[in-house]
Amino acid sequence: MIISRTTSRASRYDVAIIGAGHNGLTCACYLARAGLSVGIFERRHVVGGTAVTEEFHPGFRNSTASYTVSLLHPKVIRDLRLAEHGLTIRERPMQNFLPLEGDSLCAGPAAADTIAAVRRHSPRDAERLPGYYAMLERVVGWLRGQLLATPPADLRRLRDLWGTLALGRSLRRLPPATQREVHEIFTRSAGEILNGWFESDAIKALLGFDAVVGAFQSPYAPASAYVLLHHAFGEVNGRSGTWGHAVGGMGAITQSMAREAARLGVDIHTEAAVEAVLCDPAPASRRMERTGKGGTTGTGSTRAIGPAGAAGARVTGLLLAGGRRNDAGGVAANVNPRLLYLRLLDPGVLSADIRARMQRYRCESATFRMNVALSELPRFSVLPRAGAHLGAGIIMAPSLAYMDQAWHSACAQGWSVAPIVEMLIPSTLDDSLAPPGAHVASLFCQHFRHQLPGRDWADSRQAAADLIIDTVTRHAPNFRRSIVGTLALSPVDLEERFGLVGGDIFHGALGPDQLWAARPVLGYGDYRTPVTGLYLCGSGAHPGGGVTGLPGHNCAREILRDR
Repeated sequence: MIISRTTSRASRYDVAIIGAGHNGLTCACYLARAGLSVGIFERRHVVGGTAVTEEFHPGFRNSTASYTVSLLHPKVIRDLRLAEHGLTIRERPMQNFLPLEGDSLCAGPAAADTIAAVRRHSPRDAERLPGYYAMLERVVGWLRGQLLATPPADLRRLRDLWGTLALGRSLRRLPPATQREVHEIFTRSAGEILNGWFESDAIKALLGFDAVVGAFQSPYAPASAYVLLHHAFGEVNGRSGTWGHAVGGMGAITQSMAREAARLGVDIHTEAAVEAVLCDPAPASRRMERTGKGGTTGTGSTRAIGPAGAAGARVTGLLLAGGRRNDAGGVAANVNPRLLYLRLLDPGVLSADIRARMQRYRCESATFRMNVALSELPRFSVLPRAGAHLGAGIIMAPSLAYMDQAWHSACAQGWSVAPIVEMLIPSTLDDSLAPPGAHVASLFCQHFRHQLPGRDWADSRQAAADLIIDTVTRHAPNFRRSIVGTLALSPVDLEERFGLVGGDIFHGALGPDQLWAARPVLGYGDYRTPVTGLYLCGSGAHPGGGVTGLPGHNCAREILRDR
């Protein structure tokens, strides 16, 4: 397994990349394929960012943070030759399992199986489910067309104006009913939409979970339906809307990427923390923002700084911990935009408006992440025998009302007294993760605030972990006694270990105010920043969070366009 690689100690690169997470590695590969010299600088001892597999208890390995696969774009998989480098993704034998009081609901593996399961709860909902899936696929089909496109940053540039008109034309070509569906998904709450389709609490909970996973919000929050949609555009091995497991854990994805980067000559520096992005401020007379030639395309001419303008600085390289400097013609940052703008850049290179807006940038997913080593498989009261449901995403949140209360509880007390828990048991699909007969479980839990009222996470982590374990044990009575080891990561731990500002797994909330051309801020949604030569290639750029590779892919294209 590749955990680090430093092929040279070059003091200058065409492009230096901050962070060896999956987007940083993706960006590096595309740039190196185009012939650029590229160096990646990673703070940790291992590449992968949050998509990493580590031993957390003797003999037990698991994905430490990111934990399941669907959103990784097939173009990235093909272009980076990930299968050739050893990546294998196995589809879940059942997509989801919702344990209830005295009953359950299972989704998949096929749509017909889900419909049959729903029919036990509501014949009406079973009849309506195919229509819901068709609606979602229509909207997702339109969204997929925008994933690889660069959002506009300045409508005075012909390229951006043309792209905006093209987006409008693509929406206009949709049937009027589909246009209304797109509008509804992007503006209404998940709860409102699901209540309009279904009557059963169980099916609404099963579908509505995607609206709150990694998002600190109620399923009834305005526009929360978009987060549900965001989780629906993926695929596994060509099957749309499904989820799977990367054999060897999520680190298998980034290790495959690292192998391709090594093949292309990328230098990967681990234990190389970046202290600052170095810039050369332009004289006051030259403080203009870059636009294209004649105000039309990638590089060449300038325009006067507007209210949200920069101070005209140009990136020159990176300052590393210990004082070492690496010069670079350009820098791509695979970090949360707030971290980039407010910690790594000198305040003098940004306008007061941009700094103020980034201070207000919303970064809190309120997630608590656990890995658990188990001596035996959980035995759920409603389905005690081992079966396909143990290879599913196991959602412990029986209704939208439960999820809504979990959010209200966290707002008032810092965390949910009855949390939302999703459990995966990847060792049922991958026996490389645990000793024979033993298993590992991933627990992804909402809602746990980054800042707790009147206490801190160092003193509260174990209490939260016990609450989560108790929540699972209520559904699977043998769960607690089967635990032989745990790794518990609070939102603060996620920030300290992985640089996730506010513990936000998506590098910023996925709300309408922080999507598309406004991700991370209007005027700089095209992967560029107010500093010439400095780019954003992480999940804080379009199309947002999840292990997709798309921000890295798209950012590399814009860097090459500018060059």
